[in-house]
Amino acid sequence: MAQPARALELLNSVFGHDAFRGNQTEIISHITTGGDALVLMPTGGGKSLCYQLPALLREGTAIVVSPLIALMQDQVAALTQLGVKAAFLNSTLSAPDAWEVEQSLLKGELDLLYVAPERLMMPNMLQLITRSNIALFAIDEAHCVSQWGHDFRPEYLQLSVLHEKFPDVPRIALTATADPQTRGEIITRLALQEAHVFVSSFDRPNIRYTIVDKQDSRKQLMRFIQEEHAGESGIVYCLSRKKVDETAAWLTLQGVKALPYHAGMEASARSTNQARFQRDDGIVIVATIAFGMGIDKPDVRYVAHLDLPKSIEAYYQETGRAGRDGEPADAWMTYGLGDVVQQRRMIAESEGSEAYKRVCAAKLDALLGLAETAGCRRVRLLEYFGETGAAACGNCDNCLDPPQTWDATEAAQKALSAIYRTGQRFGAMHLIDVLRGHTTQRVVQCNHNQLSVFGVGCDTDDATWRNVFRQLVALGYAEPDHEAYGALKLTAASRGVLRREVRVEMRHAVTRKARAQKIRRVIVDGAVVAPDAQLLDKLKAWRYTEAQAQSVPAYVIFHDRTLAGIAAAQPQTLDQLAAISGIGAKKLERYGAAILALLQGAQN
Repeated sequence: MAQPARALELLNSVFGHDAFRGNQTEIISHITTGGDALVLMPTGGGKSLCYQLPALLREGTAIVVSPLIALMQDQVAALTQLGVKAAFLNSTLSAPDAWEVEQSLLKGELDLLYVAPERLMMPNMLQLITRSNIALFAIDEAHCVSQWGHDFRPEYLQLSVLHEKFPDVPRIALTATADPQTRGEIITRLALQEAHVFVSSFDRPNIRYTIVDKQDSRKQLMRFIQEEHAGESGIVYCLSRKKVDETAAWLTLQGVKALPYHAGMEASARSTNQARFQRDDGIVIVATIAFGMGIDKPDVRYVAHLDLPKSIEAYYQETGRAGRDGEPADAWMTYGLGDVVQQRRMIAESEGSEAYKRVCAAKLDALLGLAETAGCRRVRLLEYFGETGAAACGNCDNCLDPPQTWDATEAAQKALSAIYRTGQRFGAMHLIDVLRGHTTQRVVQCNHNQLSVFGVGCDTDDATWRNVFRQLVALGYAEPDHEAYGALKLTAASRGVLRREVRVEMRHAVTRKARAQKIRRVIVDGAVVAPDAQLLDKLKAWRYTEAQAQSVPAYVIFHDRTLAGIAAAQPQTLDQLAAISGIGAKKLERYGAAILALLQGAQN
């Protein structure tokens, strides 16, 4: 690696780490020596270091393109704590403050400058960069360039101008999620044809993936939080603004510190709730997908979905906000037939082209495959991103509680016959009443109690029939009729089932067992040790007070993992404290004495 000793020294003295992870060494070497790169690395894999460290190794200022104001502010705060000269230019700055930052750039006083893409493309900003000494350009959240993606930002399309105007300045584009199609778009639209592509594994082994059959989603969520994540920070995603507000209010009534976040709220209220989530411990944010891109909070212990996302990319991106610190975390989702119907209807009613709708439908089908699989979810997820041959993880719900499959051919035939004989104009609940032989008012009014399929499924309970209809839609044998809201109709593929030419295998519904909250453990002198719980609480209280005084998120002071290391090792000297991961020279100088005093006081 170029300047290997210097790079390792900076890693330790500035960032407080002893060794690089994965392919960070190769990436940092490539950028430091002037090469362009596209870096695909999972959230929490250390992407930021891939441009932050070259920024310190190369002469000049690194310009970091970041799509969100909150993200750039938090990253600048964290770098400042480390003693790195970092700043940002965005709309929150007054004209005099912005001028001061610009002058610092011109004078070469900054290591990194964070800028939003729309500001970067302003003529006066490009002129300012032309007059400055630029070390590199880093384009974060590069998947925003994809018009097929879930976070498309049109202003990202203009960033190819960096290659045209500054051909000798190395560029690094980074993203946590990109399927092969999106990867190709990034390369084309950012003119990175000559760039080296670094693809890390998409595996997040610390995240446990769980998908449960939707029954009463709020109560299921509450049970999950109470039994596994009481008092911990989490994100709950809902599809609609109304559901966000109702869920946040309901969780608050249950004693959970929950806050809503969606685009329909006043900007000030949104900003306040996001700030509380970032800065305080134990806050649960209930949000639409308007929340989350670039959220840098490392101690989110779970991400829960009460509604089905649009694609595996969206699911991976959103669940990736859990466990950025590498500690155990959960990706939990409820899923039912209504989710499938709703997503298919949204695709059908969208204003996109037919090609766009086909891509969206294919992406949804891939996500349904993940939800319906009886095998390891992690293996299925990695296969989608092109990683084949992975062994079963032993940590997802299907590995821990393997679902059983059954020959559902006969049940599928009955269900499809019910759809056909009722005129393909009714939803699953009515069809189940017909199959179960329930003489509801609607069944009698429609004379469906006179049909040959009436009561043929009386020996099967409602829950099983709900699973059958959901899986029929997921498998492509039935589909929602978007002109008759909620109704199911047959597809061409259903003929093979009805003619007994196709065998249908389905998953049995699984009742997931509750699992105890995980006990954090760290390695001290080669041994695995559990931190002293009371001491860890005192350290967190000290960190909270310090963060409040400085108006920064608590994790900017120290990550939970670092506090756990302190609580386990209980160092007595500054040298012993410096040996704990996450404590660089600047933080040791700033907080070392206070931490040792706290430890000494706790022992007396």
